[in-house]
Amino acid sequence: MELWSRRKFFLTSAAGSVVAGAGKLFGRTPLDASGDALLRSLPIPAAGKRPLIISSSNGLHALDKGMDILKKGGDTLDAVVAAVTVVEDDPNDDSVGYGGLPNEEGEVELDASVMHGPTGRAGSVAGVRRIKNVSRLAKTLMEKTNHVMLVGDGARRFGVAEGFEEMNLLTEHSRKLWLAWKASTSFNWRPGIDSPEWKEHVAAIFDHDEKQIAYAERVIARPPTGTIPCMAVNEKGDISATTSTSGLAWKIPGRVGDSPIIGAGCFVDNEVGAAGATGKGEENIKICGGHTIVEMMRKGMSPPDACLEAMHRVAKNYKNDKKKLRTFHLFFYALNKDGVHGSASLWNNHYDKTPAQYAVHDGSEARLAPCTPLFDETSIED
Repeated sequence: MELWSRRKFFLTSAAGSVVAGAGKLFGRTPLDASGDALLRSLPIPAAGKRPLIISSSNGLHALDKGMDILKKGGDTLDAVVAAVTVVEDDPNDDSVGYGGLPNEEGEVELDASVMHGPTGRAGSVAGVRRIKNVSRLAKTLMEKTNHVMLVGDGARRFGVAEGFEEMNLLTEHSRKLWLAWKASTSFNWRPGIDSPEWKEHVAAIFDHDEKQIAYAERVIARPPTGTIPCMAVNEKGDISATTSTSGLAWKIPGRVGDSPIIGAGCFVDNEVGAAGATGKGEENIKICGGHTIVEMMRKGMSPPDACLEAMHRVAKNYKNDKKKLRTFHLFFYALNKDGVHGSASLWNNHYDKTPAQYAVHDGSEARLAPCTPLFDETSIED
């Protein structure tokens, strides 16, 4: 009897210690201004619903396409690629596909990856020029070859062999933005001292359109890292995901971020869930964010908490120094097998001051939902 009591006491105490330490272990809570853990109740995730498809906020208008496929019993990978293709085709989205902002030499280079939960397969392409729909290219690589990843000209040649059309991915809008960036960073690409200042030169590039000029100044000051990750779970609980991007604007040619990296910008485990990311890919690669989030969900964490844990690890790499962390932004997105979803952002809003949100479609209509910020700031300082 005494032995049983001691054992019961030990087990009870151990369980209590695990529960008490879980918050510290997983780093679920946001941080206050000093960088210390801030005890705050996170929103309780709504009950899951299937089918479900989510993406970054720039995919809001595209999720109907994916949901139509899910409702008809189509494959989850077909659904997410169909949704992302809408954004890749959109010349007004300068962070993905056609019209994406180019590298420092004026060449658009695209990256993408896919993961198919039911079969555990994956495909990835990086540094692709002159082929618009790289999410579909990554899917084709997965289906037609024994490889997981192709890069650069090899990926382009593979696409051409598989019937993908080559085209100039630089739109007139993205070309003008590149010229404005060149003018702001190089004395050789602006008028000489006997001509108007470069700001007047930039104004002329955009025909003195104040809205376009303001946008150009913003993307020059903070080169965009926009992307579209998209994840879906069907009625049976099968999961797939894709992530597509034109990468960091004005990057060194050949730079590759997290989007085509399986386990960072995209990860799926059909028994658990899926995760993706947007923002500064270098920071996500260092913590294997997609894989980290899915593993946290495997341990029982909700999608929002799992995303926050990954974000906490990013901040920890900089000792929660906000001065350093303010130089970039990052977003994580996730859903689990039950159709519960969530997102975390490093900051409470985007650089253009709009709220940090992501897109969700649970069968009724596509809508925006708030991200849970690690740092509960109302604005990003310039």
